[in-house]
Amino acid sequence: MSFDPQLSLLDTTRAKVPRPQAPDNTLRSHRSKRVGSAKEDPDCSEMPAKSSQKTPKNETSSAPDNGRPTEPDITTAKPPSKKSGGKGGPRKKRSAERLAQGQRDISVSEFFVKNRHLLGFDSPARALLTTVKEAVDNALDACEEAGILPTILIEIQQTADDRYVVSLQDNGPGIVVGQVPKIFGKLLYGSKFHSLKQSRGQQGIGISAAGMYGQLTTGKPVRITSRTQPKYPAHYLEVIINTKKNAPEVIRDTEVEWDEPHGTRVEIELQGSYKSGKHSVDEYLEQTAMANPHAEIFYYPPKGRDEVVYPRLSEQLPDEPAKIQPHPYGVELGILMKMLKDSKARHITTALKEDFSRVTPKVAEEICKTAGVSLKARPTTIANREAEALFNAIQKVKIRNPTTDCIVPIGEELIRKGLEREIENASFYSVRTRAPRVYRGNPFQVEVGLAYGGQLTGLIDHGDLSDGSAWVGGVRLNPTKKVEMALTSIPGITRKKAVQLLLKAGIDRATKAGMLTADQVELLRAALDAEARSESATRSIHLVRLANRVPLQYQQSACAIHKAVTDVNWRRYHLTQPRGGLPQGPLVLVVHIASVWVPFTSESKEAIAHYEEIIDEIKRCIMDCGRELGRYLSRRDKHKAQADRRHKFDLYCGELVEALHFLTKRKRTEIKKILDTAADHYAEVGDELQE
Repeated sequence: MSFDPQLSLLDTTRAKVPRPQAPDNTLRSHRSKRVGSAKEDPDCSEMPAKSSQKTPKNETSSAPDNGRPTEPDITTAKPPSKKSGGKGGPRKKRSAERLAQGQRDISVSEFFVKNRHLLGFDSPARALLTTVKEAVDNALDACEEAGILPTILIEIQQTADDRYVVSLQDNGPGIVVGQVPKIFGKLLYGSKFHSLKQSRGQQGIGISAAGMYGQLTTGKPVRITSRTQPKYPAHYLEVIINTKKNAPEVIRDTEVEWDEPHGTRVEIELQGSYKSGKHSVDEYLEQTAMANPHAEIFYYPPKGRDEVVYPRLSEQLPDEPAKIQPHPYGVELGILMKMLKDSKARHITTALKEDFSRVTPKVAEEICKTAGVSLKARPTTIANREAEALFNAIQKVKIRNPTTDCIVPIGEELIRKGLEREIENASFYSVRTRAPRVYRGNPFQVEVGLAYGGQLTGLIDHGDLSDGSAWVGGVRLNPTKKVEMALTSIPGITRKKAVQLLLKAGIDRATKAGMLTADQVELLRAALDAEARSESATRSIHLVRLANRVPLQYQQSACAIHKAVTDVNWRRYHLTQPRGGLPQGPLVLVVHIASVWVPFTSESKEAIAHYEEIIDEIKRCIMDCGRELGRYLSRRDKHKAQADRRHKFDLYCGELVEALHFLTKRKRTEIKKILDTAADHYAEVGDELQE
């Protein structure tokens, strides 16, 4: 609403401002009629006014006794009393200068202190996992960049009910002392953000954020021991983060004796929660060992659990990915303008050729001609209009896809070895690696591996009965307890499930476990096997998501990998699948995407964005493996049907032999041989199914 300064400010006649739009003179007319109380006229905005008239007693004066204008109160309500319990009062009018006094810049550390859930520290259990994950990622990257086969030791010690000390030690190249505080005490500090090549870390925010979380929850600094060469001493540092400045502060820096010739050890004390099973540190390290078969991992879990060792499956490091320049198709207009301003080239064609990938002199000339830009133009003086013309021309000119030596897949052989180690005795394996593709100018490659059957179908190693004890589910039942209670010692068996197993086996629940006969133990085993097979057939498959060899544990349904898996029609491959969900069956599916820049949905790096090119490529790779699985299951079902037909024939074969012997007086062996040949032809039984 406009205000005409020519209008009189002395008119204090009250009038309602009508809602409908009116000509300018009408609006000015209503605007000039000042209101003394917002309570009586809420539609009018407050403005200081001079008036020679006296203010009625029941109205708020718009000027003090000296006649100077002042900010009128926008309401006649009384301010809140001291006994109001801290409740906010009516909103007051404040000037821009006063609002500006409360504005200040914040550091990235301050932001993530208040929004630590964005980094994966939203719960104690996830915080413990994220800390281990970031430390392992840094260790693997450091070892590979230095050309060292990784040997990593992870130890989690519980110091209180909700406190843990996470220690990680590697045999990498170590860290220069001057860089240690910045790496562990400054967010967004690293060497991988500006380079386009495959790596686990991308933002330089992970391990420093873990140290910041430990500092917030326990007040303890990050403790680092590092050594670069045997001839140099090891240094021990204690570092905290100054969140206001996003800068490290070194509490202690001293030389120490350390047996390792080179490497780094990190210790972070934090508030957390340890649990086993899904989304646990145990599962993460198991999947990490599968995705990194060249690494040797020693894991010491908390709560007195036994050490877990993942031996090295390959003595050869992955090939080193090469760095590439940005591809023109993946550069946005603003980035293009900045790159041209920062270019050191003298001519625009040289800048396009040197600063971008796959731009040859011929392609650079074609881009400039299409955009109508001189070939001799200086890139630093390119105007915004010309930069936009160049950007549009890039989309029209055909440019080859970027080179793919910047990404290194795991490989079909190593994925299969990892699956065979983690999923023993599976009845079927299938692995596929697709050719590289590009999204927004960034190359990526998809790999898929699956394991079906075997122990996934519920096969249980119950134990040995030779010692005379009742072994069920790999657990020796306590002979002094009732069998109902003794069964609850088996992992995953509740009291309710134990009662159901006893009903299926026909055993009295009050029977002592030590009084069970061998036949009753076999019945219990058979009941538990049947239960496991039933659950495996109706349970969703186990989906393992990997990005640049890093397992993704959370936000599964928000990930492009999950979207691709659910979009595939698994019924074609003889698996059941609920609408919009994962398929069901005894199957482990591993999907790995390798890229120079994985498009994660958040800083916690747990889900991949839904780019159509990525989803389409994952689906194609899954379907390659799915077709092999479908053929295997089809052959298996056919073999089973043939075996069932032959079994039915065998049930009556003996009676038929006797009848034919009585009628023909021929030898029983001759008749049996003839009937077996006929049965084989009838059932079409061939060689055993090749696994």
